[in-house]
Amino acid sequence: MLLEIDDVSLLYGRIQALHGISLTVNEGEIVALIGANGAGKSTTMRAISGIRPVASGRIRFEGEDITKLRADLRVRRGLCQAPEGRGIFPGMTVLENLDMGAYTRRDRAGIAQDLNRVMELFPRLAERRKQQGGTLSGGEQQMLAVGRALMSRPKLLLLDEPSMGLAPMLIQQIFSIITEINEQGTTILLVEQNAQQALARAHRAYVLETGRIVKSGTGAELLHDPSVKEAYLGVA
Repeated sequence: MLLEIDDVSLLYGRIQALHGISLTVNEGEIVALIGANGAGKSTTMRAISGIRPVASGRIRFEGEDITKLRADLRVRRGLCQAPEGRGIFPGMTVLENLDMGAYTRRDRAGIAQDLNRVMELFPRLAERRKQQGGTLSGGEQQMLAVGRALMSRPKLLLLDEPSMGLAPMLIQQIFSIITEINEQGTTILLVEQNAQQALARAHRAYVLETGRIVKSGTGAELLHDPSVKEAYLGVA
């Protein structure tokens, strides 16, 4: 088991955002976390990446307790996030942004190899390698955010709302690339409001409602679950 979240609760001041959630991610999987706005999806990601401290419960990565480990040390262990809202450096070029993704690494040959891989996955970034991040379109910025995360060579890639604000054609493209990244050997935990695409790509999935996991199963099971269809897929 690569990641194990055991009975984790999290507070924002006096407000409890997560209520004892438990989930697992096995090596090689795409695991999706779906739910409405405010369900606690991004909060779960922040807890895993170490941006928000948990109130109780345990987070284990590769069998080791990382509950109190600093966020930067989690990145060094192979846990990297492409955040909601992309969070690229607008004044830096595409290449400089990607180079920032590899800041924990010293293996220049490996970094060059991964840079080529990112350029192959995202030909648009190769075309715009000298362009400032802030001048890219929304879709290109999303590609850059994912590419930058890949430059750390993560064991687990956390993707937070990768399709947010994108045109339908680009959404399809981003999800195809997510599948390709997984097939190349990267385990993925995916938080996504586009439940249809997420469940179609995921090996397993969890449904989060008001900070609680209310349902879990394979992507296919939840895709055909009547209550999930009604709540998240717009199908009665």
